[in-house]
Amino acid sequence: MNWNTQPEGQVLKVGLPKGSLQDATLKYLAKAGFAFSVSLRSYFPTVDDDEIQAIMIRAQEIARYVHDGVFDVGITGIDWVKETRSDVVEVSDLMYAKATLRPVRWVLAVPEASPIKTVQDLQGKRIATEVVNLTKDFLASKGVEAEIEFSWGATEVKTPSLVDAIVDATETGSSLRANNLRVVDTIISSTTRLIANKKSWEDPWKREKIENIALLLQGALAAETKVGLKMNVAATDVDSLVKKLPAMKNPTVAPLYDKQYVAVEIIVEEKTVRELIPELKKLGASDIIEYPLNKVIP
Repeated sequence: MNWNTQPEGQVLKVGLPKGSLQDATLKYLAKAGFAFSVSLRSYFPTVDDDEIQAIMIRAQEIARYVHDGVFDVGITGIDWVKETRSDVVEVSDLMYAKATLRPVRWVLAVPEASPIKTVQDLQGKRIATEVVNLTKDFLASKGVEAEIEFSWGATEVKTPSLVDAIVDATETGSSLRANNLRVVDTIISSTTRLIANKKSWEDPWKREKIENIALLLQGALAAETKVGLKMNVAATDVDSLVKKLPAMKNPTVAPLYDKQYVAVEIIVEEKTVRELIPELKKLGASDIIEYPLNKVIP
């Protein structure tokens, strides 16, 4: 693929994360309306938008390439923006990680049996991590000096044989528990961000394109935990039913051909549906339909 197949200003160069964030990123981009197709051996996905060209690389590198202008825009964690000291525009906070909609935490961890209880106990100790700069900044803020070495991976297995402590990313804590590690402190909580090159952000065409992508991605994320409910209810019961509905604003109420009934439609949090539907039945609702959402745009 030629990275420059269209005139400058008419194509948006996008950096997408390959690896742990890949599946979640492509899922939400698809819900947002951008269907990327990734072949097994290629780093150049195709997309159903002639104004976009994309490369998939490690999330750790994307911020630096956006900073340098190789990419106009990219998706990566704020942790890597700070770790690489990249000066970029933070366009949008995209609250998702590889497995959940929760932030990823970089934590300082030690073996369960370690005598280290606080950050101050790490004075003069050895720490392994991928985020050397973040760890240095954190320890400096606590007045602690330690030897920090870069870890190429499998960081959780290096203590206590090779180092005294580690700083590693955790989303659910399962890997830490599996390796009998105890969290001493949190270095940073990180969420996925849509970031832009500063020069690209000043270009009117590119900025509008980036803002549109951000709007649609936010809509896709907002829809992730919500569903729509449709139902019929007798016109005489509609007021008491509507008062019980946890709708985003006001529910939609529309007359039916049979004037004795109305149709009611609402958007609700999916986790509330199992309690809500039985309550709706008690209030006289019938023909209740639950349906998924692709996007919710406020």
